[in-house]
Amino acid sequence: MSAAAATRPAAGRKLTGDSVLEGAVELARAALGEEQVGEHLGFALEAERLGTHYFAATAPGYRGWRWYVSLSRIPRSRNATVCESGLLPGDESLTAPAWLPWAERLAPGDLGPTDRLPYVPGDDRLEPGWVAGTGDEETDHLALRELGLGRDRVLNRKAIDAAATRWHEGSRGPDTAGAKAAGASCASCGFIVPLAGSLGTVFGVCANEWSPDDGKVVALDHGCGAHSETDVPEDGHEWDQPDLHLNEFDLEVLAQPEPESSAQPEASAAPEAEPEPEPGAADDAGSGEDAAETPAAEGAEADAETPATNDAGGTAIDAAAEGTADAAESTADAAETPAADAPAEAGHPPAEGSSNHS
Repeated sequence: MSAAAATRPAAGRKLTGDSVLEGAVELARAALGEEQVGEHLGFALEAERLGTHYFAATAPGYRGWRWYVSLSRIPRSRNATVCESGLLPGDESLTAPAWLPWAERLAPGDLGPTDRLPYVPGDDRLEPGWVAGTGDEETDHLALRELGLGRDRVLNRKAIDAAATRWHEGSRGPDTAGAKAAGASCASCGFIVPLAGSLGTVFGVCANEWSPDDGKVVALDHGCGAHSETDVPEDGHEWDQPDLHLNEFDLEVLAQPEPESSAQPEASAAPEAEPEPEPGAADDAGSGEDAAETPAAEGAEADAETPATNDAGGTAIDAAAEGTADAAESTADAAETPAADAPAEAGHPPAEGSSNHS
């Protein structure tokens, strides 16, 4: 006998309960292992000798979910057996929405630049177009160029009306803040390029690079601040520019002062003037100056007349002899010099009443 037949109640027999399965709570809890299991929520008898125990789920993010463990037993047996276990959502559980095919759940604006939509054979926005040429050049030009035919499918009237409504009520219609603040509508702008066909009576394409709607379809009653025929009102300046008090056109040349010469060295400074001697002390001063100048003059003449050592063959003895003779001549000349000449050499006239002494 199969398991389904074993659990199926007999015809006309009512389920009254199963104490063995209902009492196996710990067996059902142990079957869940290490899962985060909460309190026991109840037991439900699904069929004869087949029941399910429910436990609360305490895992984070699973509010309202519950664990279930199905138990069964064979006829006239007092031991329950675990059939299966799992996790079921409740009424307050957070669940994923019902699955929809990608083509059905895709919304406007979801398509990226490199995405591609699947081909829809029965698109209700399209109707068959006209591609066969008649051979007449004027007729084909009218159909292909002006009417926009020459395609397998074209927009039907319903789709054209829906597009016109969407564009007119969108961000480039007449009810935007920019359109209300504009000085004129796009219908009188020189940068508007009307559309062909019936849409050209209501819409055009903006071709002004300074406009925020450049390259986009705009309603003819739309507007912006880049209108070709509007201008900025003259409000004047916020403050008046006063006359300039600085003449920047004339150039005045000023002479530069010469730089001051640097200080002379101390060695080239003029010697200080010597004080004039008293009249009575002229002779004594003259004698003192002769005595002071004589040794210095002798030493200077001796140093000047002393020859250097003769490397070519002269001897030091000859140089010493010549120096002794010169020194003797200098001493004799100094002794013959009158004492009265001393004040004259110093730049002072001789005192009256004084006499020259040898």
